[in-house]
This record gives sequence, C-alpha cells and structure tokens, in this order.
Amino acid sequence: MKLYDSVRAPNPRRVRIFLKEKGIEIPTVTVDLGAFEHRDAAFSKVNPLQRTPALELDDGTVITESVAICRYFEEIRPEPALFGRTAIEKARVEMWNRRAELELFVPIAHVFRHGHPGMAKHEVPQVAEWAEANRPKMMAGLALLDEQLGGSQFLAGDAYSIADITALCAIDFMKPTKTRVPDEMVHLLRWHHEVSARPSALP
Repeated sequence: MKLYDSVRAPNPRRVRIFLKEKGIEIPTVTVDLGAFEHRDAAFSKVNPLQRTPALELDDGTVITESVAICRYFEEIRPEPALFGRTAIEKARVEMWNRRAELELFVPIAHVFRHGHPGMAKHEVPQVAEWAEANRPKMMAGLALLDEQLGGSQFLAGDAYSIADITALCAIDFMKPTKTRVPDEMVHLLRWHHEVSARPSALP
C-alpha cells in the first residue's frame, strides 16, 4: 500500500491529517505539482485525472478522491470514529463535510486557481473575473461555518470529524488568496485555533 501525496496541496493534506488522527502510517510517494509530475505518463497511469491524492493498495486497486480514501481507512480502522457513530451523527458529519466542501472549499479553490499568477500554467484558461465572482461566495461560506460553530465545539457537533479536517484545510488554503477570517467571526476563529493546535494538523 502506498499514498501518492503532494506537500502543499490541500486535498492530500486532508488525508495526511486523517491518517495521523487514526494513528496510521503508510509509505508515501511525493508528486511535485509545481513540476507537473501529476501530468507525466507514470502518474497518469495511477490516476488518469492527474490529481492527488491517490491510494494504491497491495492488490493494485487505486482509490482517488480524498474523502473516498479516508472512508476506506475508516472502514479498516473504525476508531477513533471520524465519520460519526450513530445514524444521525453520520448524517450530520456528511452534511457538514459537504457544506464545507461546496460552500467554502470550492470557492476558495476558484479564487486561488483563477486569481493567483502562479497558477496561470495550471488553470487554462485562467479567468480573473471568475476569481472575483467567487470571493463573496467564499466569505458567505465562512459566515455559514461561523454561525454553526456558535452552537457546537466542532463543525458537526461535539466530536472532531472529517468535516473539521475539510474546513481546516480549506481555511488554511485561503492564505495564498490573501484573505483571512474576519475578526468578527469569533466562533470560527476559536475553532480554528483549537483544531490547528491538534498534533495531526502540524506539518
């Protein structure tokens, strides 16, 4: 088993944090996105979509998409549970993980990929107007999470979950967009400070 990883990208970081929370260590292969190694022939055979992360099992099976990889490890090592335990917990985690992805992670990615000069060769065509159109959506996503965290310790309730991992990686990915969480979003800032201090979140 081995994990194809990329150091600075947010989606592979989701898997790394998840594995640390589970106490799982597996061999990794670093794919340099800046050098376009994800587009070379060798990696394209692993994942034709040319994206990281990708998990290759011992029998040759390849699992891509960060949450799918995390679900695999949740099944083979259920504790600590990061997708919920009861039916309602699992549904709540799924709901907030999707909200963190669709309402925050996606707009941030659009702002970065279409607005950062360093991404011009990666995002073709790069549309500056699309980056600016997604900035209000990004701020709305932050507000949604701030409101939720006003009533719970973690995003999906009282237990740390994959939803918190997704939201953490999304918010930290805001740095190259030169955007920060507004000071008035005190609940989100409290949460971000707490989850960033977890050993799994550290480099």
